[in-house]
Amino acid sequence: MSNDEIFAAAYREHYWAVSRYVARRLDGRTGEVEEVVAEVFTVAWRRRADLPPSPLPWLYGVARNCLANTVRGHGRRRRLVDRLGNDDTAHGRHVAAGPEADTPGAWVHEALARLSTADQEVLRLTAWEELAVDEVAVALGCGRRAAAMRLHRARRRLRAEIDRMCPEATADTHCVKGVGHG
Repeated sequence: MSNDEIFAAAYREHYWAVSRYVARRLDGRTGEVEEVVAEVFTVAWRRRADLPPSPLPWLYGVARNCLANTVRGHGRRRRLVDRLGNDDTAHGRHVAAGPEADTPGAWVHEALARLSTADQEVLRLTAWEELAVDEVAVALGCGRRAAAMRLHRARRRLRAEIDRMCPEATADTHCVKGVGHG
């Protein structure tokens, strides 16, 4: 197969997986998902000669970099808006959470949000993207042992955050609104 055919096959096979990966990390900013996914596949097209036989973990690595660029861009825009003094709070507009804000399992997301970005990413790659440690290593651009250690440490830190949020929670109870119950 030619490099063009290899790229086309990777695009057809993995477009939706990459889209889901990006969408989960942009937390509701759906308008940007298509832009980031397009950037991922633009990079893949330019580097189609470098596509590995199993391209999905490699594409996740490219997506990580594209997302990092997007996040940096948001930070720059937010700092500019702050300097200009033209944000919503300056004009008295505040967004209030609706009754659906307390979604089931929100405490897990809260505990995850308390972790470092690196810990969040390794946990998401294994849980959301269902990657094996070898594939996580490719996505993170590190060795298998380093990926396994990062995953182990991230899981330990997540457990510690959950325990901090719900000290009385055990393995067979669920933490809801910061309170463990059976």
